[in-house]
Amino acid sequence: MVKKILVPTDFSQDSLHALKAAAKLAKRYDAEIFLFHLIELPGIMIDGVNEGVRSELPQAIYFMKLAHQEFEKLMKSPFLEGIKVYEKAEFHNGFEDINTIVQKHEADLIVMGSHGKNGLPNIFIGSSTEKVVRNSKVPVLIIKKDHAKFKLRNFVFASDFQDDNIGPIKSALAIAKREKSTVHLLFVNTPGSFQTTEEIMEAYEAFAEKLGEELPRPTIYCDRTIERGILNFSQLINADLIAIGTHGRKGLAHFFNGSISEDLMHHAKRPVMTFKI
Repeated sequence: MVKKILVPTDFSQDSLHALKAAAKLAKRYDAEIFLFHLIELPGIMIDGVNEGVRSELPQAIYFMKLAHQEFEKLMKSPFLEGIKVYEKAEFHNGFEDINTIVQKHEADLIVMGSHGKNGLPNIFIGSSTEKVVRNSKVPVLIIKKDHAKFKLRNFVFASDFQDDNIGPIKSALAIAKREKSTVHLLFVNTPGSFQTTEEIMEAYEAFAEKLGEELPRPTIYCDRTIERGILNFSQLINADLIAIGTHGRKGLAHFFNGSISEDLMHHAKRPVMTFKI
């Protein structure tokens, strides 16, 4: 059950897209939004002894005032009307421990923006978004553009039917039930790790039995790489969302390594939701 949505913001256009998507979800779930802004300061301004910032410094006061001015503008946005929105700005020297923030504010979902200008891998690699995805214990929804109608009618969950995917698929199915979505359970078969249909279905049946609840029949899609298969299949069915389970860098690298050709970059603009393994 999603009751509180954490939206990290740097007040950019990308984070505004994420906030708009979060607002649509909040209205459907009757949830609250917690807007969070981290003011990153040079290390010399951080008081290591007192675990805080020397907030009396003019620079610190200036950046805090700017943050609250931006919050005031956001809170007047028409798309937030009728939603309980809380905001907070804190000093920090990097987006390192997202779980502390999640636990402190009892968030059930993180929604954040990412431009991903160079394709799907850059949603995750070398950005604060990547740090959040790698470390978050709650689902993370990544938004890359403005969605006039943010609906999750069809979404793809990519899996290899290993036991560590049981938790993520349960979480994904719960969201799909609430959204009345059609879930496409996807297995991408690649030349480098080719399996017969019989082998894949045996793995699926064992996985479904351990899951202990109704599971969609899988779609077996052949492609050169897993990431190409996910993107191409998502394009084929015009998916509203791509969902995957991830366990840090290892999990991300498993799905998103190597280059993706320019013609696939456009389709990577679909929202991506990650579930911690």
